Amino acid sequence: MDTQQKDLSYFRLLLQELLNTSFPEKANDQKFIDQRSSWAANAYEGAFRSGNTIEQCNEIANYILFEKLHFSKFDTVFQVVCDEFDTLMADEELRPFALKMFPVCEAVFAKYQLTDDFAYGYEFDLLYTEITGTIAIWIEENGLQ
Repeated sequence: MDTQQKDLSYFRLLLQELLNTSFPEKANDQKFIDQRSSWAANAYEGAFRSGNTIEQCNEIANYILFEKLHFSKFDTVFQVVCDEFDTLMADEELRPFALKMFPVCEAVFAKYQLTDDFAYGYEFDLLYTEITGTIAIWIEENGLQ
């Protein structure tokens, strides 16, 4: 890839990596991935043609590519599982268990107005505590299965 141009596949792969890791609920949404990747590639190209530096072009494209993808509900569930329930299972079971708990915790997330900087606000501690309780109750009722 030419250092002065980034094509659509670059942005698609970058976005797909983030979605696979932190936003599994969006990881298979091809329309979303295609749209965001296209927007980012177009923004990069437009910024480059306007005389911006490569760094500025990357910032502009990444802003569009990752808009509203800074706070991850799944990462929060995974953090709770790792911090609070890691003694109940092997390390390799933590992520699969967090994926299993993710839909169980959706109702808790619905109570909060989630923004990109939510993890830095005072309500995050309340959310963390509620998620911990939700998972603990689920384990009590269902076991680790």
